[in-house]
Amino acid sequence: MPHTSEHIRTENITGKTADAKGTRTEQIRNIALAGHAGAGKTLLLEALLLAGGAIQTAGSIDRGNTVSDTDSQEKARAHSIDSCVAHLDHGGCHLNLIDTAGHAEFFGATLSALAAVETVAVVVNAINGIEHGTRELMKHARERGLARLLVINKIDFDGADLRALVEALREEFGSECLPVNLPAGHGKRVLDCFFHSEGNTDFSSLAEAHQRILDQVVEINETTMGQYLESGEAALTPRQLHDAFEQCLREGHLVPICFVSARTGAGIHELLELAARLLPNPAEGNPPPFVNGNDEPLVIDANPSSHVIADVFKIVNDPFMGKLGIFRVWQGTIRRDSQLLIDDGRKPFKVNHLFRVQGKTYTEIDMAMPGDIAAVAKVEDIHFDAVLHDSHDEDRITLAPPTFPSPTYCLALETKPRGQEQKLAVALARLIEEEPCFSVEHHKAPNATVVRGLSELHLRVMLERVRERYGVEVTTHPLDMSTA
Repeated sequence: MPHTSEHIRTENITGKTADAKGTRTEQIRNIALAGHAGAGKTLLLEALLLAGGAIQTAGSIDRGNTVSDTDSQEKARAHSIDSCVAHLDHGGCHLNLIDTAGHAEFFGATLSALAAVETVAVVVNAINGIEHGTRELMKHARERGLARLLVINKIDFDGADLRALVEALREEFGSECLPVNLPAGHGKRVLDCFFHSEGNTDFSSLAEAHQRILDQVVEINETTMGQYLESGEAALTPRQLHDAFEQCLREGHLVPICFVSARTGAGIHELLELAARLLPNPAEGNPPPFVNGNDEPLVIDANPSSHVIADVFKIVNDPFMGKLGIFRVWQGTIRRDSQLLIDDGRKPFKVNHLFRVQGKTYTEIDMAMPGDIAAVAKVEDIHFDAVLHDSHDEDRITLAPPTFPSPTYCLALETKPRGQEQKLAVALARLIEEEPCFSVEHHKAPNATVVRGLSELHLRVMLERVRERYGVEVTTHPLDMSTA
């Protein structure tokens, strides 16, 4: 029998539903935690959720009980394989956070998550410094027009040369990379240097760092720059500072550097403050690359009263909940009982249940507005990158997908014992729905089912899911490329 111990939890299915707590679009922040494997993204998510009051106790990777431990393979391998959605409230804002995989073999799910956010927080291991995944995610975020944030994690670890790492980041990614806070007390505390200019830090003058980032921010706008030069910092209102900071992020004129320790909690509050006070909300981020049927750019309006446009960036096939489509709302409002179309489909489906996602817990909500990340269940036609809408005026709209790496590693499969080919076909079809860099082919010569992925590890994980979830054992052998 398939292994089904990983039970997705649901809440409030028949009782009182959770609501949006009066959250407006301008109060939402959507942030992906990305970066190389081992940077500490999963534990950073735990620390943020704990500080935001979303969880009472932080989990650990060793115990396999973090919010983003949603899969037995992730627990066994002690690293993320899929993206994981979570949320918290801080400073009057609602933060949607997506933890992503750092191994290149699982970049498909990572890149998919970038399509749902305004900001990418690229997490850097303070000991290992800049790694392949750091470069790749910074490049993808820049190409996607997303705000970028560099988060140096593990600042409390022995051997971390934070000063040298900051210089390396600036040399690698440009002089626009500037600290927005600084470590103090040998990594035990973190001090803000954007709103404050006084204090002692570990490796730089807080006043000097404050001046450098303030100069970088105000020069983006002629009016703000003029006021600053004429009357000084005191002449600038918090609104002006926010708007200039956000414009810098949107135009790539600033990449803030933050310092944290997910282990001790140092810098976690400061990171939450930065997100709430300065990171772009859904109406402030660069417009998503939607196009109409003529391949012309489509202007998206983050207005709850507009026609609905939402994009599905993640599919989960669960034995209890059925197929779950997790999506980002870009405009309009989706409610329970809404009638939605999928892509160019002629027949709408009814939203019977609408969920907010916290790891593998799905809590029913009444509505999802622009900027919200939500999910629907048991909609068979829903698929990755589907555009959900409520009017045929939006037929033939698509969101430009990320540039995924090509699945070039291949294996031929046989079921063990033979005779389970139909079950295998169903299992592989489900995995294709979830993983954009996994594909299946049938070769006539030789007669073989062939799977393609990004590496041997990638395919090994996929085939282990075939065994665990669907109870199908397979044997594999290399494919003769002369016949492929």
